[in-house]
Amino acid sequence: MWKKHSTLPAPDVVFMTIKGEKIALKSLRGKPVLVTFWATDCPSCVKEVNDFIDLYQQFHQQGLEIIAVAMYYDLPNHVVEMTAVKKIPYHVALDLRSEQATAFGKVELTPTTFLINPAGQIVFRTTGRFDMADMRQRLQQLFAIAQ
Repeated sequence: MWKKHSTLPAPDVVFMTIKGEKIALKSLRGKPVLVTFWATDCPSCVKEVNDFIDLYQQFHQQGLEIIAVAMYYDLPNHVVEMTAVKKIPYHVALDLRSEQATAFGKVELTPTTFLINPAGQIVFRTTGRFDMADMRQRLQQLFAIAQ
């Protein structure tokens, strides 16, 4: 699994969710944010949904936001269906023209996940399934710093 540590500023993007909401990433400053690029035909992505649901349930009350961005080639009806079947509680967005994937460094492989700190900086990136214990620890550290 490839991991890259950095402190690059997160791109200034606006996500369009499957519910029609527009979410500007910069509007989430002050909160840790997980942005994951996924596809409904990616077995690792589908398995990872349960991990994201667990993280959301554990940390959302403290301020964690999660945005799952469906890749441009994923059919919107498949994304909506999967979201309903899995009962995904966090934001799910479509990237129909690959604008968000491009803004995040030309993401091509799924799953690719970014952890953004409350200051709006990308502090962790991983391609492939993330390690749940490691991600919990990273989130706990971000919440400890914020207090």
